Amino acid sequence: MESEQSLSIRAAWLAYVGGCTQEQIAERLGISRIKAQRLIAAATQNGLVKFFVEGVPAECMALEDGLMKAFGLKRCVVVPTVDPDEGLDDSAGEIPALAVAAARWLHRALESGEIRHIGIGHGRTLAAMVERLPACKRPDLHFISLLGSLTRRSSANPFDVIARLAERTGGECYFLPVPFIADSRADAEVLRAQRGVQLVLAMVRECQLCVVGIGDLGANTHLVRSQSVTPQEWQALVDGGAVGEIAGSFVNAQGQLVPCEMNERALGVSLDDLRGREVLAVAGGKYKADAISAVLRTGVVTALIVDEATAQTVLASTHAG
Repeated sequence: MESEQSLSIRAAWLAYVGGCTQEQIAERLGISRIKAQRLIAAATQNGLVKFFVEGVPAECMALEDGLMKAFGLKRCVVVPTVDPDEGLDDSAGEIPALAVAAARWLHRALESGEIRHIGIGHGRTLAAMVERLPACKRPDLHFISLLGSLTRRSSANPFDVIARLAERTGGECYFLPVPFIADSRADAEVLRAQRGVQLVLAMVRECQLCVVGIGDLGANTHLVRSQSVTPQEWQALVDGGAVGEIAGSFVNAQGQLVPCEMNERALGVSLDDLRGREVLAVAGGKYKADAISAVLRTGVVTALIVDEATAQTVLASTHAG
């Protein structure tokens, strides 16, 4: 869980630098207005507020504001990058910090008691998030997989992620008993028509929150190494202009679905299924900057957790464009 001092720094930064009201601060941090008031007072009493707010989060908060304005996000968390050289390739060095922030974010959402249906994507970062999530007794929770749960390697298995979430909360999990990518368009149509698949997709439409990862389409993409897609399928996606993936939808740099057979063969929710609900994306590593920008341009993501170095890269490319 985030320390009280760290929360105090964030609250004070929003109040004295960002000019936010206590109500806005409470909404931004996911806390009550009374607690926001106490955090600001504590920051002042502890000498954290002088002519400026002391603490590492200030620089990250500036990046958060920039990303929120650039992409119309409701919330954003930028975690400090320990080593700015990490994340240049698929080193996974940024995953632990992202996982901690995502676990903290999800735990607060669960503690509120207002959320019962949660859609879950796939990826290493979400798996790491679950490992860091404190136990929370919520037997009323339903975790629903957003995409086909039968993958070629267990390391990419969405079912494993939601099963562990159910274990930690006492809730129930529902998965799509179909491949991530069907072998053909015809196979995809048959699988989508299955009653069990239709029932799970209907449950997705009841989700108040969806938590997703973002896949990149670079030469070293984890999508290929985890055998979620074959090298031939990856090449077809790249040739079609795909640069990013969210819940099985492949998009170009403008955030539009690429006109590629893979988008017709992918089994899971559509961008329209995600649109209009709270969607938290958790992703990082500068090698993913283009993919993150592309997915944010779809307009379906409402909240983002990203590392500092990647946030800087994404914002720089946005300003350059």
